Parts: sequence; structure tokens; C-alpha cells
Amino acid sequence: MNILVISGGPRKSGRTGIVARFIQRTYQTELIDLSEGDIPLYNGEAYQNELENIVALRDKVKKADAVILLSPEYHSGMSGALKNALDFLGNEQFHSKPVGLLAVAGGGKGGINALNNMRVVGRGVYANVIPKQLVLDPHCFDYQNDGVNEESAKLVDALYKELTMYVEMRQYMLTKEEA
Repeated sequence: MNILVISGGPRKSGRTGIVARFIQRTYQTELIDLSEGDIPLYNGEAYQNELENIVALRDKVKKADAVILLSPEYHSGMSGALKNALDFLGNEQFHSKPVGLLAVAGGGKGGINALNNMRVVGRGVYANVIPKQLVLDPHCFDYQNDGVNEESAKLVDALYKELTMYVEMRQYMLTKEEA
């Protein structure tokens, strides 16, 4: 199963990157780390469709069986880095594809608005954003080991398992349509 993780945290040392790397290591997923700054600012100009990084981004998302989007919450929404990357994508890459959502918050009530924001954009690209979603606060992290604590690892696992269930259902439906 080809699961792609897109880490929308623009900070190299941020918690979004920590949990993205944790998922990558734990489940052997592919990771696109937007903190690397490889994605230009979307401007809608045709030449951007031919940029190597954009072609690669579109190809990886299209080939994935599912995608996990991760973002910190900034001003009640997803990060600008993640929204910018999603602006380069559309229904060609996401149509009916299962997508899991994970937000990283600063504590308290944060995170839910970023999840809602990602869910709305997911609908806009015709993704099948799964019901289960997750917010991780600062206490959820194991900073020394670049991971999450045991309780949070169980929450991430539940999200991952639900996502793979949707992948299996989609694959079953696609094979029925071909028969």
C-alpha cells in the first residue's frame, strides 16, 4: 500500500515534521516535507506546470493509494505552505482518494480549525477525506527521540488503520467496476 505523507509545517524543527517523520518511520511511507522549500508560490501561470518539483509533486500524489495531510494551525487555518502545495493539485490527483488529516496545535483548543480548513480544501479537490482526524498538542511529543509519546502513537495508529481501511474499500470498488 502506497501511503504518502505531506508535512505542511514550514519549520524544519517543528512538531509537524516530528510527527510526519514518526509516521514515515513507523509505517514506511513516503514523505514530502514542505519545510524544504521546494514548492514555489503558486501563481497560476502555465510555466509552473512544467517545473520539475511540481511535476514530481503531482506524480507522487497521483500514484499514492492515500495521503495524510499534516499541518500546524496558524491563525485558525492550515499552514500557508500546505495550502500553497494543494493549490498545485486537483481532482486528477485526488479524485476519491482517501485522505487522513492531522493537525499540530500549540495547546488548548487549537487544531480543529486547521482540520476543518484541510477538510474543505480536500472536498474541493474531490478527495475522500476520512471521518477520523487527529490533533496533537505539545505534550504529545517525545522530543528527544523525534517522535510521539506512547498514548499519541496509539492515536496515530488508529488514524492510519482507518485510512488503510478506506484504501482497501476503494481498491475493492475499483476492481468491481473493472469486472
